[in-house]
Amino acid sequence: MKINKLNGIIILGLIAIIGILVAQLLWTKEAFTLEQKKLSQKTHIALLEVAKKLYEGTNHELPAQNPIQKIANDYYIVNIDNDFEPDILEFYLKSEFKKMNITTDFEYAMYNCQSDEMIYGNYISLSDKGRAKQSVYFPKHKNLVYYFAVRFPHETSYLFSSMRFWFVLSIVLIFILLIYVYSILTLLQQKKYSELQRDFINNMTHEFKTPLSSILIASKYLIGQDKIKEDKKLYTYTDIIINQSHKLNNHIEQILNIAKSDYTPLELKKETLFIIPAIEETIENIQLKYPEVSIKIKADSEKYKIETDAFHFTNLIYNLLDNAVKYCNEKPEITIRIFTENQLLKLAFEDNGIGISSKNISFIFDKFYRIQNEKSNEVNGFGLGLYYVKKICNLQYWKISATQNPENGITITLSIPYKNE
Repeated sequence: MKINKLNGIIILGLIAIIGILVAQLLWTKEAFTLEQKKLSQKTHIALLEVAKKLYEGTNHELPAQNPIQKIANDYYIVNIDNDFEPDILEFYLKSEFKKMNITTDFEYAMYNCQSDEMIYGNYISLSDKGRAKQSVYFPKHKNLVYYFAVRFPHETSYLFSSMRFWFVLSIVLIFILLIYVYSILTLLQQKKYSELQRDFINNMTHEFKTPLSSILIASKYLIGQDKIKEDKKLYTYTDIIINQSHKLNNHIEQILNIAKSDYTPLELKKETLFIIPAIEETIENIQLKYPEVSIKIKADSEKYKIETDAFHFTNLIYNLLDNAVKYCNEKPEITIRIFTENQLLKLAFEDNGIGISSKNISFIFDKFYRIQNEKSNEVNGFGLGLYYVKKICNLQYWKISATQNPENGITITLSIPYKNE
């Protein structure tokens, strides 16, 4: 995927999530306004009923003009124009607020003609959590004589509590946005590190190949000279230089191929391949390198065949055998078991090597991973063999696993989808 296309997808995704978040916040704000209007309407109805009841049994009639004035969102004044008792007022307020399902705390005060000031009445707790009586200032109204005031000290928190769903949804969206931003930043950072790693590997290997080619050319010329051929010691040293240069060149090529395959998918040229002959050919090659190795094949049938890339399959087998031989302190003995199980063809490579601890066995297929032990320090390589094996398996949807043997060594098992013919 090109970087411009990736940036475009990231920006579009970010805009979409921010748009959803802004819309959610606007909806939440609108819902809060609606809840506020709803509470105000219920309060008006309840206070109007209180005013009507205070007029019952008197010679006065309820004024035609609306007696309720909303001074602020949480502060109301009710003009009675008639004398009334505080206890009766409190009883009516409680009963009418309860009828209207207003469950937030409130406090009320009445105007006192004698002192010409608002006399604080009481703090009424309608919520589950009771509060102590508070002393709150109620401003006096200039043009009214018989009136009372009601204040809702916790109106905002009451409205918020009735909108829990909206706030939870907004918090979830914000959390998703943060996760998205963090994921994108991590992705870009990993991409940057990956590109730096690729460039470093390419530059490093190419810088190695130039002097290595010169060493090989000079060594091959040198080993062909008569004086070198006549001196057994010099011939041996020159031959060592050539062999080690070839080995180093193979390692460099392996690193380059792995680095390339991480960015350009490997192309598999699949064909029908009989497994036993392919493995036997690979065993012959490995025994040329390690004459002392003993490798046995135990198969339920000689006619097992699969659709795969012959080149990569033989490389896969070679890497598994080579790895088993290198990590062995005694005479290497490898058994390859081939059998079918639950529509899977299984190839189990059992060795008698040094084994691996249970805490590290899951990492052996990671790139550049090498266990820190004495044997690893002796073995040449970069920890790419099993990574290559895992990559080839993944490309063909095969499964690979490693388990410890009861006595010593490990068993690496390939599981290949297979239908009996």
